Amino acid sequence: MSSAPPPQDPTDIKPEQQATSTPVAAMPGGDTAMETDAPAPPPVETWDDIPDDIRNATPEEIMTRIRLIENDIKVMRSETQRLQHEQSTMREKIKENGDKIKQNKVLPYLVGNVVEILDMDPEGEEDGAAQDADSQRKGHCAVIKTSTRQTIFLPLIGLVPHSQLKPGDLIGVNKDSYLVLATLPAEYDSRVKAMEVDERPTEQYTDIGGLDKQIEELVEAIVLPMKHPEKFKTLGIRPPKGVLMYGPPGTGKTLLARACAAQTNACYLKLAGPSLVQMFIGDGAKLVRDAFELAKEKAPAIIFIDELDAIGTKRFDSDKSGDREVQRTMLELLNQLDGFSSDERIKVIAATNRIDILDPALLRSGRLDRKIEFPLPNETARARILEIHSRKMAVGPDVNFEELARSTDEFNGAQLKAVCVEAGMIALREGATQLNHEHFHSGIAEVQSKKKNDLMYFA
Repeated sequence: MSSAPPPQDPTDIKPEQQATSTPVAAMPGGDTAMETDAPAPPPVETWDDIPDDIRNATPEEIMTRIRLIENDIKVMRSETQRLQHEQSTMREKIKENGDKIKQNKVLPYLVGNVVEILDMDPEGEEDGAAQDADSQRKGHCAVIKTSTRQTIFLPLIGLVPHSQLKPGDLIGVNKDSYLVLATLPAEYDSRVKAMEVDERPTEQYTDIGGLDKQIEELVEAIVLPMKHPEKFKTLGIRPPKGVLMYGPPGTGKTLLARACAAQTNACYLKLAGPSLVQMFIGDGAKLVRDAFELAKEKAPAIIFIDELDAIGTKRFDSDKSGDREVQRTMLELLNQLDGFSSDERIKVIAATNRIDILDPALLRSGRLDRKIEFPLPNETARARILEIHSRKMAVGPDVNFEELARSTDEFNGAQLKAVCVEAGMIALREGATQLNHEHFHSGIAEVQSKKKNDLMYFA
């Protein structure tokens, strides 16, 4: 008979057998729980990350190296404490200097102008024991002229870097030390500031009738170079600097200039020719110069000079100081249009009724390159102008603008607008609610009676 094997000691069971012989707990509902995974064995330690010289060193050598590293740590800690102390000291000095600067920068400042910025060698101007005594000087000095008519040399410029200063700049200096404390905005004549048009003109090209060719020429010369300068660079051409509009009065020269300014985002300066004629010598030329300087600051800009014949007449010999002053103003305008300081971002539009008396130097190419003539409107243009000025009026269906245009021979645009206004006044006088054809005929007769006619006298 075979006997049963002897019972095994639980301690003799291997871990693999013990893991397999572990009973599985029953879950409520008849399901058995998932068997838990065994923990991963710890990674085997390797000595690959230890350098060979340390692995082969003796314990005494390792202890010596540890002591050296500890000494380096102590030195670095002391250096860190020293730098922190220097940092706190420098912060206190910066705060103290800032308080001193605030005490010195007390308004009001003394106003002055920069005459010159000098780049001098600090070692070359000092000898002996005083050499290099001023270590803060960088070699840049300045000559300024104050409003008290004093010219002062500053070995130390002040709080404004020399790179931000140039001759002619307006500055604010200390009243005692004359150190430059701040830069001030450029100074312009108050009359020039008043010439800048703050409100954008609202006129559109659709408000102008009978000037399609003139509008196209003005857009090519003024608007296109400002909106699409890359087209001119691609072709390798330079756009015109200015445009001269000439023609009889009331033909839409100023209106077209306002519509051109409304189509661009440029600054718009309106100069009147008579306002540039001043009593004092050089005053008119200074106005022209300040106007172009303001335009350069706000570039791109459009300068509109109305009634150019007030300052642009032909030069002639005269003993009167007033005539010579007008010629000086025109010469300054010529210099700004085509001088060393000309700017292509500034466009000039000039208007005149008398192109025959203008100086030839103004009309040559390179200054006012494009000349645009504004003739009296023809019959089609007159009908279009009448429609434009009457489109906001209560006009009856019987109004025939073509017939009215045939009745307004040699009328300019301003007179056609006056016809519409007079027709409205006649309808208002009659108590009508709409303007009919007869009202416009009466308006034409009213304007025709006031129109200047040539008088003929017979002996």
